[in-house]
Amino acid sequence: MKRSLILAIFSTLSLVLVSQGTHEDYKRAFSLNEKFRDKVFYSGISPHWIGKSNTFWYISNTPEGRIYTLVDVNKKTKKTLFDHQKLASALTEVTGKKVDATKLDIKNINAEMSDILLFEYDNRLLSFEHKTSILKKAGQKAKQKLKPYWGTVNEEKKSYPLASPNKACVAYVKDNNVMLKSFITNEEIQLTTDGKPDNYYSVHMWWSPDSRKLAVMKIVPAEIRKLYMIESSPADQLQPKLLTRDYRKPGDQLPQRTPVVIDIATKKALIANDSLFKNQYSLYGFDWSNDSKTVLFEFNQRGHQVIRVLEMSAESGNVRTVIEESSNTFVNYNRLLNYKLKNGTEIIWMSERDNYNHLYMYDRTSGKVKNQITKGQWYVREVINIDEKNREIIFSANGMVANEDPYLIRYYRIGFNGKGLTCLTPATGTHQAWFSDDKKLLVDVYSMVDKAPVAVVRDARNGKMVMTLEKADISALEKAGWRAPESFSAKGRDGETDIWGIIHRPTNFDPTKKYPVIEYIYAGPGSHYVPKNFISFNNNLSAIAELGFIVIQIDGMGTSFRSKSFEDVIHKNLKDAGFADRILWTKAAAAKYPYMDIDKVGIFGSSAGGQAAMWAVLFHPEHYKAAYSACGCHDNRMDKIWWNEQWMGYPVGPEYAACSNVDNAHLLTRPLMLVVGELDDNVDPASTYQVANALIKSKIDFELVTLPGVGHTMGGAYGEHKRFDFFVKHLMQKNPPAWTLVR
Repeated sequence: MKRSLILAIFSTLSLVLVSQGTHEDYKRAFSLNEKFRDKVFYSGISPHWIGKSNTFWYISNTPEGRIYTLVDVNKKTKKTLFDHQKLASALTEVTGKKVDATKLDIKNINAEMSDILLFEYDNRLLSFEHKTSILKKAGQKAKQKLKPYWGTVNEEKKSYPLASPNKACVAYVKDNNVMLKSFITNEEIQLTTDGKPDNYYSVHMWWSPDSRKLAVMKIVPAEIRKLYMIESSPADQLQPKLLTRDYRKPGDQLPQRTPVVIDIATKKALIANDSLFKNQYSLYGFDWSNDSKTVLFEFNQRGHQVIRVLEMSAESGNVRTVIEESSNTFVNYNRLLNYKLKNGTEIIWMSERDNYNHLYMYDRTSGKVKNQITKGQWYVREVINIDEKNREIIFSANGMVANEDPYLIRYYRIGFNGKGLTCLTPATGTHQAWFSDDKKLLVDVYSMVDKAPVAVVRDARNGKMVMTLEKADISALEKAGWRAPESFSAKGRDGETDIWGIIHRPTNFDPTKKYPVIEYIYAGPGSHYVPKNFISFNNNLSAIAELGFIVIQIDGMGTSFRSKSFEDVIHKNLKDAGFADRILWTKAAAAKYPYMDIDKVGIFGSSAGGQAAMWAVLFHPEHYKAAYSACGCHDNRMDKIWWNEQWMGYPVGPEYAACSNVDNAHLLTRPLMLVVGELDDNVDPASTYQVANALIKSKIDFELVTLPGVGHTMGGAYGEHKRFDFFVKHLMQKNPPAWTLVR
């Protein structure tokens, strides 16, 4: 055989073996979402209970189109909520546009009246009479209010009147002081005179039940830091714009509040003793006792290591601790439940004090725990309903069932005394439930990453099945080439704890080939991030796998909903990010699946995930060989106060610098792509630019992608293509195809 022919055959064979990242792979990746769209039928059930009846409606996506379905649980029947063809014809006549009965998209549906359907369509409010098929205008659509920016500081100065329980007068704030106006005489009375701009009375007030006293906070304000952004390419003008947002950062001064109780008759202002609520992150409340003698409020100490429920005497001003939650690391204050029972003597409190998140019954008078309501090595996720009359709680939890993925959510009922624990959603899977108004029934939708959704109605007393609603049909999805992700677990750094994640493979997966590995990361506390429910197309994992990668996602230590100790490992050390567990997990997966090439591991993420992606190549370059980092909060001193002080602590100490990608940029030895939206008002864009500046000063090569007019983002379509090219180039060592050939 001639040498040229041998070389040609060898070249062709080599091309087959390393064919990932080709034009065809790119085209398949970019079209995958469209290919899988609308291929799952009888899924996505989101029920809407109708009033206090045992009926509800939902939308079912069927092969014939969208069907609005009405369910009568008492009769165990299903029928269409309305005549789709007649409504489509009526809409066609009213709008002058052809409306397809199989693709009706009506919003804000009100089905309370049996003979008339109220809804919104094409920015119109309409009513449809079932018997006559008459369609009428049903009023003017309210203008949608723009959602306020999440970080806007409420200085509590915009006053509004608050009527007393006895309707005799109204209280409000004017010129920094508390005023009163009688409904009887119309006389205006000034209750306080010491309010001033640098120590003013809040407009938020609480009347005592007997209308004799008023509780209010007096505020010493603090300067509000501003975030500045340049909109380089505004749509309405040539010149750039300067945009600003309120944006407090770690270490910034915060307002300090003092509770004050004002006696209406004497105008005497009783100021609380502040010894138990100094150094505030927040102070809020109030909740009056039934006898109007005391008022409760809640204190969150700066650094989040102490939370107190405090009680102030409305007669003496003395303050005592009713409940205290403390930790050497941090208290997850966003998860706390502080539910005061109407009897005025009990409080239901949520705490991780025994290493798991549980409910406790407190005696409000003595400040002592009466009993622990829930207990065990599992995690209460959310309290759904508290039934004070029957002294029962409905809640969701994970980790209660042995020998399964501990993140799967189920729903339970339990008595205030901790007895009668009943699982209401026993089927294997992660559940979402919608309860009827009287909490006697629930709609249960459950699935897993590799098991299609099932929707049923259950008895909310005992969890027994009442009727089946839908079982998702994924046969068309599978015919289109869909490959289910695999849920995989391996031991973490302690050799005992199971770490859970998922493995995504390309649709043309071939186990005889070697595949570079890409990890999608969002690390740190606040939640867990690996999906547990069925998803036909995962935005972050599915498409990029088509290029010829195995794509993984993992919940390492430092994430939530396992135990407090599991999460605590990141305290003042966010850069831990569970990497010790992630690396062990990946090695265990590769040991089971040798086609995973862990000599070629990349990583990407945005926001906290963008920060973590860069940590990976800075601190673990032996494992991670390339990183794509979008909108990263690269220095915790530059990011929003509430996220960073919660986990990194207060005051700002050397641990902030130790975790900084700016201060550690000189360690970079692996390829890095930084992406930032110039209008990011979630994470200060300057954080990314400061990393770039540090890399430039260290004479280190990297790539920077700035997206004009874009906010907080993974990168959008443009950034996604850049990410594809980046990993093909650095993990496959191939030149990506020209954009004009694959778009």
